[in-house]
Amino acid sequence: MRWLNYQHLFYFRAIATEGGIARAAEKLRLGQPTLSSQLKQLEDMIGRPLFERRNRKMVLTEAGRAALDYANEIFKLGDEMLEVLHDEASFGQTHLQIGALDSVPKSVILSLVLEAYKMGRCTVSILEGRGDELFRELYAHRIDLILSNYPPTISEQTQVFSKSVARLPVAVYGAAQFRHLAKAFPKSLDGKPFVLPTLHSKLRHDLNHYFKVQGIQIQSVAETQDTSLQRLLAANGIGLAPLSEVKMEDIRDKDLKRIGRLDGVHEEVWLISAQRKLENPIAAKLMKSFVLE
Repeated sequence: MRWLNYQHLFYFRAIATEGGIARAAEKLRLGQPTLSSQLKQLEDMIGRPLFERRNRKMVLTEAGRAALDYANEIFKLGDEMLEVLHDEASFGQTHLQIGALDSVPKSVILSLVLEAYKMGRCTVSILEGRGDELFRELYAHRIDLILSNYPPTISEQTQVFSKSVARLPVAVYGAAQFRHLAKAFPKSLDGKPFVLPTLHSKLRHDLNHYFKVQGIQIQSVAETQDTSLQRLLAANGIGLAPLSEVKMEDIRDKDLKRIGRLDGVHEEVWLISAQRKLENPIAAKLMKSFVLE
């Protein structure tokens, strides 16, 4: 009977990830002969080479690529097991880790946290950042939930669960010099400069559709997914900013004036979790029942 040596597998994964024995040895603080020997023992046990040499580079064979996929899954499950079992042992409390995009209104984050406390004894950690960073943390099971203002892509939907938890009304805000546009709104927006969310945002496509239906041609002078930067640019008179009214209630920005609401346009907030062998019980309950009224 053959037994898999997980230390050999760990070293193989490091070599594959780092792109060679020398870099892996440096990162692991081991000698290159040690890593070479460990890799050779794993290949002998499997009965196939996992790398081949091409122009002095180590390239994964077909068997090596398959082994790396399995290795990544094995160690991901190991990390998940340690996290979940450690959480259960920590004074009977569940540790809930939430990732939130910078653009998600703080009131939505607060509502999710308050709901988590109602569902059982827990401690909550909140990490704010960019979507790509947070999704990497979610896939690695280092966070349990993500609050995002855009849904997962089609390719991501096979790895995650998601649901819409809020639809927030959107209004146009601008510096004092644009206050007069409240009259004859929304036609008064025709030809005006705008600071818009980027094209990958669902809100951007909804805005484009709204302006097209209304026969309004706007001038895009800046694009950013960072709503703090949108507010800053708008407050300095660069252009008008379409922002959720809930978000503006959180900030209470005195330098921005509400020009008018865009009827039928909403910013949607999504709650997202990854597929896991061992579920975080609080996260599972939130995925099932949390909706912002």
